[in-house]
Amino acid sequence: MKLEIMNVSKSYGNRHALQNIDMEILPGIVGLLGENGAGKSTLMKILSTILNPTNGRVLLNGVDIKKSPNMMRNILGYLPQNFGVYPNLNAVEFLLYIAAIKGLDRKTAKRRVGQLLELVNLTEAKKSAAGSYSGGMRQRLGIAQALLNDPKIIIVDEPTVGLDPVERIRFRHLLSDLSGERIVILSTHIVSDVEAAAGKIAVMSKGRLLSYTKPEELLTAVNNCVWERIVREEELQKLRKQFIVCNTVRTGDGINVRFIAKDLSERNANLVVPTLEDAYLYLISKSGKSDE
Repeated sequence: MKLEIMNVSKSYGNRHALQNIDMEILPGIVGLLGENGAGKSTLMKILSTILNPTNGRVLLNGVDIKKSPNMMRNILGYLPQNFGVYPNLNAVEFLLYIAAIKGLDRKTAKRRVGQLLELVNLTEAKKSAAGSYSGGMRQRLGIAQALLNDPKIIIVDEPTVGLDPVERIRFRHLLSDLSGERIVILSTHIVSDVEAAAGKIAVMSKGRLLSYTKPEELLTAVNNCVWERIVREEELQKLRKQFIVCNTVRTGDGINVRFIAKDLSERNANLVVPTLEDAYLYLISKSGKSDE
């Protein structure tokens, strides 16, 4: 299975939501990483056949999904960023309703609903009205509906919003288990959501694709460039103006600052091992400067 995004752009009048996106996606997990407003949701909607691109094409196994949208829809599981529920239906009723829309027969639907409610840890609350669910519970219900038809392509847009830390880890493990021969596209602005699971990471900013590569290759951009140093409050402000500050932690000795600098030979700082978040912040900051 292969999904090809070929020179895809999306414009709303003079505003460019996407600009010339090119990607080839094979089975496995792809992390789509970018700040809010980067264009991630627009791209997800185009891949899900909700929107058509202004320019460019998306091919599924060589077939244009704009011309044959049902080819994509029949094998797609999609969790949008703003997932709504019918508040008066309980989880079982809601999932059976969605299963009917997706064309599942009653017997298969009942079996899948039971399996998925257990998978997303909603079995005990399955008879409660969805309108009474917390944000995290609604998100888990959304994850379950995306998996009803045992999809070959899974697209999830900001899926861990509202989930507690334990649920987030559980969801990441679930995606890893599901990937295999499937294409899984995980769109998020949270680096830790893609750090452990994604085989490739696409970094987006302001509608453009900055990088599409393996996590280890993304890290090479900040090798020997990430430092930590204890500073006073007034020194922190100077560092922020000079370098990319990734993190600050207040300690009894001052403020421990993690920052990115290409050349720091004369400064009192310790070189540290870079993380994916360091590489992401570096790419985003570099992109912002190139726009100035």
